[in-house]
Amino acid sequence: MLKIKIGICFLFITCKMLAQENRNYNTEIDQWSIARINALKADNGWLNLVGLYWLNEGNNSFGTAKSNSIIFPKGSIVANAGTLFLENQLVKLTAASGVAIKVNDKIVKTTETVYSKELEKSASMSYGSLHWTVIRREDKIGIRLRDYNSSLVKTFKGADRFPTDSNWRIEAILQTPANSSTIPITNVLGQTIQMKLLGKLLFNINKQTYSLDVVEEETALFVIFGDLTNKKETYGAGRFMYIPAPDSSGRTVIDFNKAFNPPCVFTPYATCPLPPKQNILPIPITAGEKNYITH
Repeated sequence: MLKIKIGICFLFITCKMLAQENRNYNTEIDQWSIARINALKADNGWLNLVGLYWLNEGNNSFGTAKSNSIIFPKGSIVANAGTLFLENQLVKLTAASGVAIKVNDKIVKTTETVYSKELEKSASMSYGSLHWTVIRREDKIGIRLRDYNSSLVKTFKGADRFPTDSNWRIEAILQTPANSSTIPITNVLGQTIQMKLLGKLLFNINKQTYSLDVVEEETALFVIFGDLTNKKETYGAGRFMYIPAPDSSGRTVIDFNKAFNPPCVFTPYATCPLPPKQNILPIPITAGEKNYITH
């Protein structure tokens, strides 16, 4: 009888501990989702983008008038606000007379250089709630326009997610290449760049081994992947994940509950990379963020 009572007590304590672990894990994923929403809504997030304009060599007039080379959203700025001059990957801004455009928080009085190969980053240009910077994608140079008063920032509550399931938190081993290597990554513009390959993550799902090529982004591993939920529950061009750096033995953990949508889900003004063919898993990954239709 005593052994039965001890066994029941042990089972009760074990179940209670497991339940607490599940609650803690659910809380962790909920907090991750809140942080994700806050990042999307931040000034440098993706929800306030309202334009992406590629520059032509020479003068590019901008404003809300239809006669401009670059037409800003209606009511966001004056009809003829100024020009952006592009020559040999150098961009200069000239504001129209009486238009208080700022470059790095200072009103432009003459012509200002806002982008060159030598600059560490593009200058920040602004007018009212509008902010824009120069971006470069291979041979294309353009400006990315943000509106800090974007209605989407105010109304966004987050993307739907699959129910949190700790079974999608999977141990993996990073298999590093013997020599320095790269993999081609193509973006939605059709441009292909070579990115440094950190290695191949090997993991098991239902006793079947799968792999994902990973690239480096700051201190974490970055994965662009697709699966059989794409174009159905999730975005058609795949999702992203950050994975903790492995320990000395190459072990880490893939948490598919933290799989998230690329920026192109939320705005047409992003230039998202697409998953390489070897990263399209032949199974459905029913974890992480689902699709979010805004455009």
